[in-house]
Amino acid sequence: MALRGMRDRVISPMRVLSIGIILSMVLVVVVLTSLSMGPAKVSMGTILGWCAGTRSVDQTTSMILMKIRLPRILLAALVGFTLSLGGVVFQALLRNPLAEPFILGISSGAAIGAIAGILVGLGFTMGVPLLAFISALATILLVMGISSRHGGLESSTLLLTGVIVNAFFTAIIMFFIATVSDSRLHSMLFWLYGDLSQSKYIQLSICLPLVLIVSGIIYLFSRHLNLLVGGDEAALQMGVEVEIVKWVSFIGISLITGVVVSFSGIIGFVGLIVPHLMRMIFGPDHRLLIPASALGGAIFLVAADTVARTIISPSELPVGVITAFLGAPFFIYLLRKRGSQWTQG
Repeated sequence: MALRGMRDRVISPMRVLSIGIILSMVLVVVVLTSLSMGPAKVSMGTILGWCAGTRSVDQTTSMILMKIRLPRILLAALVGFTLSLGGVVFQALLRNPLAEPFILGISSGAAIGAIAGILVGLGFTMGVPLLAFISALATILLVMGISSRHGGLESSTLLLTGVIVNAFFTAIIMFFIATVSDSRLHSMLFWLYGDLSQSKYIQLSICLPLVLIVSGIIYLFSRHLNLLVGGDEAALQMGVEVEIVKWVSFIGISLITGVVVSFSGIIGFVGLIVPHLMRMIFGPDHRLLIPASALGGAIFLVAADTVARTIISPSELPVGVITAFLGAPFFIYLLRKRGSQWTQG
């Protein structure tokens, strides 16, 4: 009780706001830097003047900035925001420092839908993402249905079910890619490792409202998540409606993760790396950890996608390759120091 009271004094709304503003400013800097980078070089001075309205650019440069780079950068920020938020929530609810959104089979479920969309000839702008989202949502309901017992959700069963479903769906995906001769499936390989090259403003208009609404709801549960980390029984004794918090959190995070994955493809490790880094910097209190991790995820994925599209310019890599290069060593580090930072406090 005394420790929690101390945190109540330390984690003030002003501190949360000030850190949120600082991270938002860092995000703006990263976005502007990313806008200036690419095969067609645009100086930072030109970018700043263009944004401020004091400098005009030619039609070709305007098209590159507005139609190609900006929607991709904004979608990367939104995807990173969502995946990192999902990592924070799943790590708290499952009390497992290695949990992230893909642990529940969302990515593999979305990939099954995307393959179906490609095989029936749907486009990557809306058709394939729509089927990917529907498939991801069905996977979520399947995993949660298997894991529920007497109206409740068992965290260990949920985790194991997600791992099994992921492995099964991944086997199906590889079977299709290996045996179906349809040349369109080759584009699926890029999607499987994260592909933001098809970004459009309409995708942002679909994702953004859902992400903002769910993020607001999740933040209302931040104190409850602090208590759930200590165990369901302890949280119940403190007056937390454990099952309500779990169901709302799982469904909300799964919904927005399914939406963004349907547009971005499978991007791993964001929900693992960023929450742990933010926890090491700012501590385990979810009142600060949730906004810090979400904004940190946006910063991280914009930076990673910038590297992915410029490191072998004029060709580009799937952004998931970059996050895997960074995430795999970090995952090993967490395995060696299992939960040492996560369980502090």
